[in-house]
Amino acid sequence: MKILCVSDQIDPLVYSNSAKERYSDIDIVLCAGDLPMEYVDYIVSTLNLPTYFVFGNHNLSEFGHYHRIEVKNVKKSQNPYDMSCSHGAAYAGFKVIRDFSFGKNPLLIAGASGSIRYNNGLCQYTDRAMYIKLLKMFPALLYNRLRYGRWIDIFLTHSPPLGIHDKNDPCHTGFKCYRWFLKKFKPAYMVHGHIHLYDMQSIRVSLYHNTTIVNAYSQYIIDLEKKD
Repeated sequence: MKILCVSDQIDPLVYSNSAKERYSDIDIVLCAGDLPMEYVDYIVSTLNLPTYFVFGNHNLSEFGHYHRIEVKNVKKSQNPYDMSCSHGAAYAGFKVIRDFSFGKNPLLIAGASGSIRYNNGLCQYTDRAMYIKLLKMFPALLYNRLRYGRWIDIFLTHSPPLGIHDKNDPCHTGFKCYRWFLKKFKPAYMVHGHIHLYDMQSIRVSLYHNTTIVNAYSQYIIDLEKKD
């Protein structure tokens, strides 16, 4: 199984007329945040593959369609929590997803949106708040363990773990609780965005315990048949 991972930047190789041919061997798409939903729409309509996304800390105009938030200047007759919004891609934020596209043994995905809180903006969380959100997924993760013999296969996030691929500035610090999550639930892969790779020689793949952590900036292809 091959997975196309994208985040943070519209990649001209993906956003092109030849994308369907170029990525003809791809089976699934993971979007790790900070991408315009129009770009996600394009990927879905062009590749016609199962596609999952989380939100980052930018491009949040439709965040209110998936989360209850306070929206200024909204009339009482309007509903800011509108679940009718659909882009063909499935939202994986703070959810556990079982994708049965490839047989009875599903691909197990857990997702988490957002970044560390740095200016009280939308989709920003303290480490404690994120930890609590991760704990709420435990019943679904336990079901996976009992039913399929493993917790999850892929952890899809926007931000990286603390000390792995992150930076020292307040905006790009990773979540400490992600390190706990990886040690506890042992996904084969963690896919994140948020950290731009202006120097393409920068490290974008790391191993933490038994999890391969991938920075999906722009685009990256994972082959589940072989570890990076």
